[in-house]
Amino acid sequence: MFGAIADVLRRIGSAVGRLVALPFHALARLFGAAPGPSRGGARRA
Repeated sequence: MFGAIADVLRRIGSAVGRLVALPFHALARLFGAAPGPSRGGARRA
């Protein structure tokens, strides 16, 4: 029971983290400061 609840919370946290990160990546791309060491390439996890 608790394992299922923890799994759901983990998935929600992952989705929220992705949604929060998207605008920051877009802004970084706009200003030319690509996050991470690889410049010019889209880094996907």
